[in-house]
Amino acid sequence: MIHLSQAAVSEIGRLKSKQQPNVLFRLTVEIGGCSGWFYDMSFDDAVKVGDQVFELQGIQVVIDGESLNYINGLTVDYSEDLMGGGFRFHNPIAIATCGCGNSFNISQQRQV
Repeated sequence: MIHLSQAAVSEIGRLKSKQQPNVLFRLTVEIGGCSGWFYDMSFDDAVKVGDQVFELQGIQVVIDGESLNYINGLTVDYSEDLMGGGFRFHNPIAIATCGCGNSFNISQQRQV
């Protein structure tokens, strides 16, 4: 399970309002980034085989089964500062993160 802060819910809702009706918020983990893995967020109009759909504070979040292994317990936040706004990720299984905040690494035992 993942968690969205109220600020993240508001920002996702704002971005979603500029998309087609009934679009889904997709969160995935991809190989790459500074630390080995990175978070990718997008909007999608379909649920694929192996996806899990979570209803979080009125936002339908779609996560593929493999990505879920890397983000179970993840909290997604959104904040703004003098440099602009951005999503922040707090992953309890990450053992290292990059300064960009979008890249992370986990222990070898947890990787599938």
